[in-house]
Amino acid sequence: MQALLVFLSIAALSLLASSRALDPGRFPALARLAASGFLFLIVGVLLGPSVAGVLSARNLEGMRPVLALGLGTAGVILGLNLEPRLLRLLPRPVYTAALAHAGTAFFFVAPPLVAPLLFTSGLSLKAAVGAAALLGAAASLSSGHFAVLAFRAGRMDRARGLGIALLTMLDDAVGLGVLALALVVGAASNVGEGLGLVCLAVLLGILCGALLAFLTHALKDPAELTTVTLGGVALVGGAAAYLRVSALLAGVACGATLALVGGRTVERVARALGRVERPVFLVLVFLVGCGIHARDWAAWALVPGFVGLRFLGKVLGGKLAQRVLGGALELPPRLGYALIAQGGLALCLVAEYGMLVPGGLSQRVLDVVVVGAVLNELLAGPAFRQVLGPGPGRATPSSPEVEVAT
Repeated sequence: MQALLVFLSIAALSLLASSRALDPGRFPALARLAASGFLFLIVGVLLGPSVAGVLSARNLEGMRPVLALGLGTAGVILGLNLEPRLLRLLPRPVYTAALAHAGTAFFFVAPPLVAPLLFTSGLSLKAAVGAAALLGAAASLSSGHFAVLAFRAGRMDRARGLGIALLTMLDDAVGLGVLALALVVGAASNVGEGLGLVCLAVLLGILCGALLAFLTHALKDPAELTTVTLGGVALVGGAAAYLRVSALLAGVACGATLALVGGRTVERVARALGRVERPVFLVLVFLVGCGIHARDWAAWALVPGFVGLRFLGKVLGGKLAQRVLGGALELPPRLGYALIAQGGLALCLVAEYGMLVPGGLSQRVLDVVVVGAVLNELLAGPAFRQVLGPGPGRATPSSPEVEVAT
């Protein structure tokens, strides 16, 4: 019954988000949250055990396989975006710039928050450092959806919009790398076992990706291709949940394997997954929102520091990235303000860590990142207007416009 309530709530919210009731001119902040999917995150928080209690902790425990499937699907989609031909063509300064802006935000957030986490949790220094590293990984991630929507609407030069989107795609590697290291340290009793679990997740993803490429190679019927694709993606998440390894890392390895194979079949696989990307993302963020502890006041106390330090790190990291790039990539002058939106991958990182390394500290990390992601999404709109300053790359819109970010 509770699972049915989850999907009915998401369906109702989807209708609300796509209707004219959320007029961007009257409710710009609410419309942005609906377009980004974070409105579903907030509703998940309200219906979760710590607020209204419509879904109990036992219900959420029963929904863990659904969460694993969502993480696996997100990983596959992320891996499919790693186009090998494009990555080989990129000059080295582009990678250095992505590492610069992501690394700056990481180091602005992670080291300063070690002491507060250690003080509020009472756990070991090792646990506090791991939690701070996850917060830094979440802070390092950015979403390029504001830039993509801006150049689609003619408010930003196409080259600049794609340049921002490219940098935000590359910084995903920083977050995934920190997640892998955190799982190596915390997912097992010793580092050797943790490394084995991470390697098992990657191997599982590679094998599932090779199997999916083989099964879809000769398929011509679109419906059959979609069915096999969804079955293969479900296999990744389901197998990872059964083996208690990272569904997200397994999904990324699966998608990267498919991208490496290439060809028209893989393009059709990507299009098939594109049809379910939005619903899967909405279910995923809803379940993540249900899992937070809204009455953890220590987590609330950490949120201003997380948001403020991340904002400062992104602004300064954007300046550093522009200095490193030189003229290798066309970017707007105030790049850092275009990197404030955090995106859904940050939620995936902390949700995955919470599933595999359960405990009070991982729960606190989840609470901080969820609230911080919503606040960063609200800050991203005004911040992005600093990027769209008067200039030749901007066409002034006649009316405020909010589009759906995917």
